[in-house]
Order: sequence, then C-alpha cells, then structure tokens
Amino acid sequence: YSDLMSALLLVFALLLMTNIFGNQMEMEAKDQMIEEVLGVKTRLIEELHRAFNDSNLEMEIDPQTGAIRFSSGVFFDYDSAAVSKEGRENLELFIPQYINVLLSDEFREHISQIIIEGHTDQEGSYLYNLELSQDRAFAVVEEIFSSDFPEFNEKETLRHLITSNGRSFMVPIYGDDNKVDQEKSRRVEFKFRLKDEEVINQIQELVSTSE
Repeated sequence: YSDLMSALLLVFALLLMTNIFGNQMEMEAKDQMIEEVLGVKTRLIEELHRAFNDSNLEMEIDPQTGAIRFSSGVFFDYDSAAVSKEGRENLELFIPQYINVLLSDEFREHISQIIIEGHTDQEGSYLYNLELSQDRAFAVVEEIFSSDFPEFNEKETLRHLITSNGRSFMVPIYGDDNKVDQEKSRRVEFKFRLKDEEVINQIQELVSTSE
C-alpha cells in the first residue's frame, strides 16, 4: 500500500512539474510576442517622426500609439464634409509619405489595418456629429482614391487595408485646465493596427481576469 501511494505521489509531482514548466514556457512565449510587437510599433513611430520631422503640415504624432492627428481645418471648412482645396493639397503631401512608411519592406507584413477617424466638437447632437464625422472620414478615403489624385506607391495594397470611422464627440481632447478643447477635438486621425495587437489585447485581458 505504501509503495502504491509513493508511486502515485511521484506521478502527481511529475504532472505538477510538467504543468508548471509548460505554463512558464507559454508565458515566456507570450512575453516575447509582446516585446516583438512593441518593438515594431516603437520603430514605426520613430520612422514616422523622421519622415515628417521637416514637414510643414499641421499635425501631431501620438508618441504612444503612432496615431497622426490633424485639425479638421487642415482638410475641411467649418461644419463641412467636403474636402477643401487646401485640404486636397495637404492630402497630396501627406498620403504618399505616410503610406511609404507604413507599407515599406520593414513594416508591411505587420500592418493589418489603416484607419481614418473623424471626430467633432460637442456642439450639436450626437447623431448630427456622428454623421459629420463619418462623412469626413469617408471623404478623405474617397479623395485618396479619386481618379485625379496623384499616384503613389502601394495604392492598390492600401485598398485592402484602409477603412474609415466616425466617432462623433465621444473621444474629446482635453486642455491643460481639464476642460474639453473644442477646437482640438475637431480633428481627423490616421491610425494603424498591427496584426498581433489583437492577440496581445486578448492575452492582457486574460491576465487581468486571472489576477
């Protein structure tokens, strides 16, 4: 009987060690994936800064996400969803450089989506601003793919990656006084999503849940 119990304890100990070792290997693999994705994003943001360092465009690059933010006035007249003449000129300057970075040989395989987002101030109803923000984001995409827009590298590839969204006034920008900055909240943002980011988000959610 004692020999049987000793054998069972040994089996349980081996199973426990195997499980611990397997979990450790899995966590190390997840950590490595996170480090690789963060490394790609960091290099991509640095490359965007280099590409637009001397640009005369009125834009901001988020140092954490790499999102590029333009005041709505850069592309549109107030309360309008039609790309202005100046807006067209700004797009012609920006888009070729932006796509040249995102879809370069170094980063192309990592990009899963390019998103153009419209945002408004808090004047007017939610639905009115939702429509305005959606129309503006779509107008930018429509302009990029119009027949008279100058050709640029990877234009055909971009068709499979780009999408447009409107956010109404749900993601405002706050000033130093912690009050909504209405002027800065009226904006158009260009964002990118990496292929492994969704997996990382799921991992982080699982870790948070387990904790």
